[in-house]
Amino acid sequence: MNTGPPVWPLDASGTLTPPSLANCDRNDRLDGVCCKDLKEEDDRTLIDPDVIRDVVIGLSDGLTVPFALAAGLSSLGTSRLVVVGGIAELIAGAISMGIGGFLASSAERDHYHFMRRHISARVRRSCVGEMEREVCAVLVPVGVDEQTCQAVTKCLRDVEFDPEVDANSPSSDEEAQLLRWKNQFGLTPFLLKFGEGMEEISKRRVYISALTIGLGYLVGGIIPLIPYFFVPQAHVALAYSCIVTGIVLLIFGAVKARVTGAGQGVGGYIWGAVSTLLVGGTAAAAAYALVAWLEDS
Repeated sequence: MNTGPPVWPLDASGTLTPPSLANCDRNDRLDGVCCKDLKEEDDRTLIDPDVIRDVVIGLSDGLTVPFALAAGLSSLGTSRLVVVGGIAELIAGAISMGIGGFLASSAERDHYHFMRRHISARVRRSCVGEMEREVCAVLVPVGVDEQTCQAVTKCLRDVEFDPEVDANSPSSDEEAQLLRWKNQFGLTPFLLKFGEGMEEISKRRVYISALTIGLGYLVGGIIPLIPYFFVPQAHVALAYSCIVTGIVLLIFGAVKARVTGAGQGVGGYIWGAVSTLLVGGTAAAAAYALVAWLEDS
């Protein structure tokens, strides 16, 4: 027995008007499958791009900066010096990266709130014609005609200036609910999201960003230092560190290309792995050469 919602064909006619969300062409398809249920050949689920960005920032810096520092210190002598200096930089770097991520996300969140207040004030003092021009500036480039833009503007203005929302003397709970509702619907959120390309960053997201970047740096930075814990000769440990870090950079680059969707086939994964290895290797080689040159001079 089918317990799902009813489905109307796209050319349905009659006395009943089917809801737009129920229209589907699967009745005319040979396989009888709805379009939204069809899976592409690449059916991977991409991770939240904000999380990916924070992980990439943390791991990339963690794999390159401590690795470059360890390579540079390796020209000075024993592995003990490299371990002490590397751990000190690793802890300081993880804290610094976490704080930097927190401050960056907080600044972006504060800017969003400022722009929301600014656009809301502009919407309230502007005439209908001005708002129609702003909506047209957003929708016309994607193929929406002027008449539809005017209808969209009217609908959004009606929501923005709904008299029920501006009712006198609301209770505290009602006021909070209405305020949250007005922040999500109306002309102000439309212009903010599609005109300015901005979306609100939650307070929880600010802390998650800081924690993700800091932990990513800590995890990535400990990898180049592992050989120095077991090999007393720094130049020998450097060779093992290069091998271990190189393998991790290759894996990290390929995984990054996979989860971000940048890798289109095997070639995309290979390029992601090689480019990440080149960045880390260049940083390490530059640090090692600079410290060796300073020591000789």
